[in-house]
Amino acid sequence: MPSPKTKRNILRIIPFGLIWLVFSTVYTLLERGLLGNLNAYPSTGNPYSFIGNIFVTPVTALITGLLIGTVEILYFNKLFAQKKLIQKIIFKTITYLAIIIVFLLAISVLTNCMETQNSVFNRQVWSNVWLFFNNFAFWSVEIYIASMIGVTLFFHEVSDNLGQGVLTNFLTGKYHSPVEEERIFMFLDMKSSTTIAEKLGHVHYFEMLRAYYVDLSDPIINYAGEIYQYVGDEIVVSWTLQNGLQNNNCIRCFFAMEEALRQQTKKYHARFGMLPEFKAGIHTGKVTTGEIGTIKKEIIFTGDVLNTTARIQGLCNTYKVNLLISDQLMKKLTPDSFFQVEALGESELRGRGERVKLFTIQQL
Repeated sequence: MPSPKTKRNILRIIPFGLIWLVFSTVYTLLERGLLGNLNAYPSTGNPYSFIGNIFVTPVTALITGLLIGTVEILYFNKLFAQKKLIQKIIFKTITYLAIIIVFLLAISVLTNCMETQNSVFNRQVWSNVWLFFNNFAFWSVEIYIASMIGVTLFFHEVSDNLGQGVLTNFLTGKYHSPVEEERIFMFLDMKSSTTIAEKLGHVHYFEMLRAYYVDLSDPIINYAGEIYQYVGDEIVVSWTLQNGLQNNNCIRCFFAMEEALRQQTKKYHARFGMLPEFKAGIHTGKVTTGEIGTIKKEIIFTGDVLNTTARIQGLCNTYKVNLLISDQLMKKLTPDSFFQVEALGESELRGRGERVKLFTIQQL
């Protein structure tokens, strides 16, 4: 079974292929409308076959889109991470287009060498290549390819900015009508954040908060979590019940986040003079999930489980622990030699008039 991170990367790559497939199919149909029954391209004299193009062009575009998506998700996305959105789209579109042109140049030279049976240094070979690249038809196709790249990158950037799967859910209408589902929530709060902000100053504190969120993101992805909200220095992480319980992901995620920060100790001390710490409460229950808003749309969760999780997290200081888990969730978790569980008894949740059995877990 692929890891949650691999699954997420695959789901982020697939839209690249699908968008290129749609664009190329539209292009092939438009080309057919313009050329009609011609059996050659007027500008170049090269043979034209609609039957061949309607299969070859979309398949080639699909493969090309998936390759670009793979390079983008695994490599380029990190290189341009600090650029503004419009800068990222422009720079990466130019880069990908340049790579495609260089690839076409190499193919064109190779093809001409084979057809003329001459070496790569032959003048006739390069004369033929120049005619191909100096043709308006070639550059019109390149402009169309650039638009495909730009649209694909824009979709990818907007999808990443909205959050994991949010844009897809909007497009498919998954939560257009409210849906009741059971989910696991983790409310994770930075310790002594007010004191840290006063010590660092608001701008320096914001820089630390940004680094803090980045360092906690990989563990959340690796353990199948979804970032629901950033609320100041608090992160609300959510899992579907199945994803959160599988391999006890919701618990392992917490300890992986602790380890991720520990590995960056030198960085935080060098830049901010301290290492941030956090505490968390984890609980499960039913929520209603749906789209809301007119001017600004969001997919939100509503339900008692959210308030209860927040109250549980608020008791971490009372019990002097970094992690609190509700009895309701503990009953669903699988016994694991990775953990040492400690029962803390019942506690009344502030403002709710109910008592909840709480547990804490230590990593062995």
